[in-house]
Amino acid sequence: MDITNRPRRNRKNPIIREMVAETRLHKDMLVYPVFAMPGKSLIKEISSMPGIFNYSVDELIKHTEKSLKLGVNKLLIFGVGEEKSENAISSHQQNSIVSTAISELKKEFKDDIFLISDVCLCAYTTHGHCGVLENGYVKNDESVDILTKMALSHARAGVDMVAPSDMMDGRVGAIRSLMDSNGFTETGVMSYSIKYASAYYGPFREAADSSPQSGDRKAYQMDYRNSLEAMQEAILDENEGADILMVKPALAYLDVIKQLKLNTNLPIACYNVSGEYSMVKAAALKGWVDEGKIVRENLTAFARAGANIIITYHALDALENNWL
Repeated sequence: MDITNRPRRNRKNPIIREMVAETRLHKDMLVYPVFAMPGKSLIKEISSMPGIFNYSVDELIKHTEKSLKLGVNKLLIFGVGEEKSENAISSHQQNSIVSTAISELKKEFKDDIFLISDVCLCAYTTHGHCGVLENGYVKNDESVDILTKMALSHARAGVDMVAPSDMMDGRVGAIRSLMDSNGFTETGVMSYSIKYASAYYGPFREAADSSPQSGDRKAYQMDYRNSLEAMQEAILDENEGADILMVKPALAYLDVIKQLKLNTNLPIACYNVSGEYSMVKAAALKGWVDEGKIVRENLTAFARAGANIIITYHALDALENNWL
């Protein structure tokens, strides 16, 4: 055959495939989500997320030692088990489980670890919504007021970066302003800028006990049919002072990650969410898929689409089993 261009020449063996690879994964891209709960010497398995647990702070410190040994030095912290109320007052108390976890982890590991805290009210409200509920509708500005207090309490505890995940309008600017005025100009903001009202969050809602008691979150989280609106949300957050923009979920929204990459110069994070994690785990436990190969392929897809940062429950398994 008379063929001038033969692309297979660049795929003929592992050495050349590695040499010409366009996308590369690295452990420094990974952020590991963890769940802190009140109590002592407690570890509670999350049934819908095999291998993921809720930890009391003392046990979370032990678990973090393992993370650091494997090379995972960035944690995204969620709080569970706090007292719930209509206005989520427990979310911003200085002795909250998240603030306590931040303080104790920083005391133990100092700058060897980078801590990011989730800022949202769903795990702290009796109704399970991400803000103040009035006549079945989440009030935006009243919710932002509480969210800013929550972010400030985490900053005071020593967190490196806050991550508002509520999808209220204007919350990034309000958080940035309050933290700056209180001297926390070096505390970063990773905004859940593009967070869709997704069915992929089911297992997380068990982990955080954060399911809405009525209705859904479609009036504040994004319509998954829209991508132009997603760019609007992200650019608004960039203009309000976000340091990192996030797309959530990740697997079904690779096109949105790619589109955002073309519209911002900020680093982009994506959240490989609980439903995505649990589907892989369930299929692997059944022997239907090769877990390591699926995880590597998914993580590579996120990076190929343009994500600089990948938040994933697979982080420890990926490094412990050399899946990257």
